Amino acid sequence: MAMNKNSTRVYSTDKGRLCPVCTEALEQCSCAALSAGKPVGDGKVRVRLDTKGRNGKAVTQVEGLALTLAEVEALAKTLKARCGSGGAVKNGVIEIQGDHRPLVLSYLLGKGIQAKQAGG
Repeated sequence: MAMNKNSTRVYSTDKGRLCPVCTEALEQCSCAALSAGKPVGDGKVRVRLDTKGRNGKAVTQVEGLALTLAEVEALAKTLKARCGSGGAVKNGVIEIQGDHRPLVLSYLLGKGIQAKQAGG
């Protein structure tokens, strides 16, 4: 069976789940190891409030961090504990439930990360 150039294999019966980038088994994939040390943001840290698509619930977002994904997840854990709230990391953006912009900004500035408030 010929594969379309726009499709990739994601599972093989002999290898199991495959990496969509290099089509190797996930255990032997080198793509994740190469991208693990790459920063996820551009270095322009912005803290903003978002309510779109959340039924009016506010979420504080921190984006643009020039940190690796592991460092972003560790920072998210610290910020969630500091704010006493839940949250997640999605595509390198930290999301914290509720409006915690002043607390997040003061924490980031205290850590030496140049951050600014974006939006209203």
